[in-house]
Amino acid sequence: MHDRLILAPEVAEALAGKRPVVALESTVISHGMSYPRNLETARDLEAAVREEGAVPATIAVMDGRIRVGLDDVALERLATGGKSVWKLSRRDLPVALATGALGATTVAATMIAARLAGIALFATGGIGGVHRGAETSFDVSADLDELARTSVCVVCAGAKSILDLPKTLEVLETRGVPVLGFGTEEFPAFYSRRSGMRVSHRCDNANEVAGVLRAKWDLGLDGGVLLANPIPVADELDADVMEQAIGAALADADSKEIKGKDVTPHLLAALERITGGRSLQANIALIRNNARVAARVAAAYSALPVIK
Repeated sequence: MHDRLILAPEVAEALAGKRPVVALESTVISHGMSYPRNLETARDLEAAVREEGAVPATIAVMDGRIRVGLDDVALERLATGGKSVWKLSRRDLPVALATGALGATTVAATMIAARLAGIALFATGGIGGVHRGAETSFDVSADLDELARTSVCVVCAGAKSILDLPKTLEVLETRGVPVLGFGTEEFPAFYSRRSGMRVSHRCDNANEVAGVLRAKWDLGLDGGVLLANPIPVADELDADVMEQAIGAALADADSKEIKGKDVTPHLLAALERITGGRSLQANIALIRNNARVAARVAAAYSALPVIK
């Protein structure tokens, strides 16, 4: 095991016993919502994974180590740390580890840590992607390159709908990342189940997904798989209403000249304000749903016979 990686005892025991483990990111705790809702959500996500028979492994950087699996004290540190908590992607990990910073992991950084630990499944809300206006800003999330290089299956509700979804899917296709629809042939648009764009393949159950993962990685085809899992029908928000809200949020960010990694947290906060909290409720519901699906796929994947 890498000396900069610390596994919680429960996670280490599960991995050693070939039992299902699901990685969870920590930016949803530190940058996704305010206290105490963030702490409640972190606990709720871990509970959802356990209810499906898997072990949760929330990931963060603390005291010069990547910690895979957090106790309640560590979750509280992230939830109450405010601006002192770094938002970590691939480029930030070395600096955070070297300086002993407290850091929450994005999709890219969580994938890296999960791969180091030997965890195949990771549940998040939505991946980053190509930002609207990227043809002039060149603002493209590191999540896309990470999906191309790091062999972890990411379960999400699509890319965040504040992004340019057609361009995001084009980049994923170019990078050779399979985009699987869980029970759907259409790529979900985060708050909405529909986007008008197709996934590369539909899988109707956890066993089908597990089979794709095994086949890909057995062939030596390194890189991730994106499992797009639509938001539950009861929690879906009207796509046209959300598009108007996103337009207003983007205009607000432009007027304040917000750039880089600060864009997404600002836009999500603006959407929560504009929708009267409905976007946050939907966000929590879809992440919980993704955690449950990831646990089912992790169980199916761990049950596959070893091919010699």
